[in-house]
Amino acid sequence: MRETDREITELQELLDAAYARSTEHLRAIITDPRRLDAGELVRVLTGMCTLNLATVTARGEPRISAVDGHFLHARWVFTTSGSAAKARQLKQRPAASISYVDGERIGVFSHGNVEFLTADHPDFAEIEQHLTSHYGSSPSSWGDDIVYCRLQPTWMVGYAFDKAAVLDTPAR
Repeated sequence: MRETDREITELQELLDAAYARSTEHLRAIITDPRRLDAGELVRVLTGMCTLNLATVTARGEPRISAVDGHFLHARWVFTTSGSAAKARQLKQRPAASISYVDGERIGVFSHGNVEFLTADHPDFAEIEQHLTSHYGSSPSSWGDDIVYCRLQPTWMVGYAFDKAAVLDTPAR
């Protein structure tokens, strides 16, 4: 967990606002006993999570792909090749949706805008260090045009069918 108290507070405000403006249908599924709060999310979203990333083509057609995601400072970060369709789409249309779903165990759903982080970004070194530690090599070494991306969420909810089981599971 790398989140500061302020980041956890801001994440909780985002979660509360998103839930409040969610549909009745969503609130009937993600009931209060199944909602994950900010502290619980940062506790269980450790290590690499396979994310579903939704982007949009120039013709407005949806596209979905999977990326290795890491929840750092209450934001999803991921890398990909700059020549990947998802990277090209996000550069033109940064709005994206990301979900992390592990069966009925846990679901985290996010919408927002993706930003591209370059080596001169103040957060880049910490993200690079985390990813290098996790993978054993720097993602930058994996190709000529690796891009680092982070979702700045505008909407997010977290769900666990059996919250007690999720929270009793040791961090990944």
